[in-house]
Order: sequence, then C-alpha cells, then structure tokens
Amino acid sequence: MTARFQFQLAATDGRARTGVISTPRGEIRTPAFMPVGTAATVKAMMPESVRATGADILLGNTYHLMLRPTAERIAALGGLHRFMNWERPILTDSGGFQVMSLSGLRKLTEEGVRFSSHVDGSKHMLTPERSMEIQRLLGSDIVMCFDECPALPATEAEVAKSMQLSMRWAQRSRDAFGDRPGHALFGIMQGGVTRDLREESAAKLREIGFDGYAVGGLAVGEGQEAMFGVLDYAPGLLPEDKPRYLMGVGKPDDIVGAVERGIDMMDCVLPSRSGRTGQAWTRRGAVNLKNARHKDDPRPLDEACTCPACRNYSRAYLHHVVKADEIIGSMLLTWHNLHYYQDLMQGLRDAIAGQRLAGFVADFHAMRAAGDIDPL
Repeated sequence: MTARFQFQLAATDGRARTGVISTPRGEIRTPAFMPVGTAATVKAMMPESVRATGADILLGNTYHLMLRPTAERIAALGGLHRFMNWERPILTDSGGFQVMSLSGLRKLTEEGVRFSSHVDGSKHMLTPERSMEIQRLLGSDIVMCFDECPALPATEAEVAKSMQLSMRWAQRSRDAFGDRPGHALFGIMQGGVTRDLREESAAKLREIGFDGYAVGGLAVGEGQEAMFGVLDYAPGLLPEDKPRYLMGVGKPDDIVGAVERGIDMMDCVLPSRSGRTGQAWTRRGAVNLKNARHKDDPRPLDEACTCPACRNYSRAYLHHVVKADEIIGSMLLTWHNLHYYQDLMQGLRDAIAGQRLAGFVADFHAMRAAGDIDPL
C-alpha cells in the first residue's frame, strides 16, 4: 500500500498498456473499468457484490451528490467511502457533464454555471472552485477538473470556444485543488473531433500538470468511427507516464477499441442500466431476456460465465423475473453485466502482458459475430 498516488506501466502491446495505479486505498489494475455509483450506490448491487465482480474502483457523481444528500452531509458522516461502505478507491466526476445534460435552466459564464436542480428546482452555482470543494468534502481519491462538455453537433468555433473555457477552468481547478497528498487531480482534454483543438488542449493540460489525463467530449453522439478516429492520436498527445481515462465509454467493443489505442481507464452506466432493462452483455453480444425465445430455455445465459445469474439460474427464470418486473431480475442481470465487463478487462490485461492482444481481439470479435446460441 502506498501513501501517495502513482502509476506504473507493466507491459505494452502495440499502443495498448497494462499497469497499476497505486493509491492509499488500494491498487487499480489497468486497463480498468469503473462501475458507476451515481448517487453513492451502484444500482441493484451491494458494494461487496460489486467488489466480487473484480472492480477495483467506483465512480461517484458530484452533481447528484451535491444536490442530494449534499457533500456537506456526507463529509459530516465520515466521507463518501464510509457513507456507501466502499473502502477502495473512488473517482468523482466534476459535475460539468450533468449540469449540461440534466439542467434545462442553466446560465454559463466565465465564472461557472448557474443552474436549477432537477430534484427540487433550487438554484445552485457550480464553479471550478466549488467543484473542487465538493469533491474534497466527498473525500474522493481521484478528482476531475471542472469542464464544459459541449453538446454535439456543434460548430468548430463553438467547440474551440468551449475547449478554451475548459482549459481556463482546468487552471482554476488545479489552483483550487492545492496540495493533497494521496489524492489525484485529472485534467480533461476537450476539442471535439478536431485534431488541432485536441493538440491545443493537450498542450495546455501538460503545461498545467496533472496526476492523470482524461479524454473528454467523446461518446456524446459522434459515433464509434469518429470516436476511434480521435483515439487514434489523442492518447499519444498525453504524458506516457500518467493514466489516460476515456470518460463515459462504453459498449464492450468500444472498450476493446479504446484499450487497443492506449486508454487505461473507462466508466459507463451501460452494464448496470442494461441490467435493469433486461439486457445482458455476453461474449456472444447483447442478449435481450424479454424475448419469448428464452421462456422455456433451461440453459444458462452464458455457460462459460461464473457469475450467480449464470451459475444458478436458467434463461427461462431470468426471462420470467424480467417480464414480471421482479427486483431480482435487475440484481442478477446487473451482477452478470458487471462480471462480464470485469472479465473482459482481465482478459485484456492478460493479453497485453502476454503480448497476444491481436489474437485476443480477433477472438473477441469472432465470438460476437457468431451471435447468441441457437434457440431450443
């Protein structure tokens, strides 16, 4: 266990990397997938169950927690780790994305964003300084800079203006974060799908200096081809000796493609959200348990999976509880999805360490292309 935050690369295969992020609360094996615990909970999961899937770190949400139950209340109760019973590392986002996406009533200025709560309509001001204060009160291990994520489609001029504002906010975030041994601050690269803007953003972030760097402003509707187009060069613009985090990604094939291109960390609500809507992610692609084809099927969802849903229940049972809207359906499918995602990450780490990533990726795509098992 270390008293400070550090990143060590263990092996590379092409541009893909595997290593370890060390924090005072434990190690994070990279490439890492971070389940999203928006409101201090990964929905339908106990923290112990999330850990059992292989997760080393969770993501918490500044915007939601500042509104309810409030950062001050969480701090008074001993911080977010104790509050939600997760003693391992936590990364908190800055709140910027949710302010943009959830608040119809908002006013953006150089100072920050004034907005109305989606919970009760109360008025709030979120600035780089306030975002750093909230994340300090929460006690998160990895803190994200406050940035603006422009909604796409946007003109190049709009993206440039937004990126430059985010870089000024990055400097203010750095100044407000101060010196907090054992805690890390990540900068966020912006610039849409324009290489010149990405280069300008990366240069500014490197000049300020951060403990890790995120690629922001992707997975917001531009499509996989455009996202991979940016990832073909963007990670290489960031320091090699610091973690690279792709925010809000994604589907399994997005994750594999991002790892191939040099990304170390990702997060997404997809595995847990899908689990609550009857969708399972498997080695053979997505399976919709609502479909009638499963109702008499005694076979497991995935015969190679060791999660409780696959080990102890049939497709017929999962179909039944999903159709009947039983809570156990959400619990079992969320557990399965998170288990599958962590299994995928372990496979990627092992493949990179063994210099056999190309074969692993080929097998991954071939298995998905084959599709789900034939109906009975």
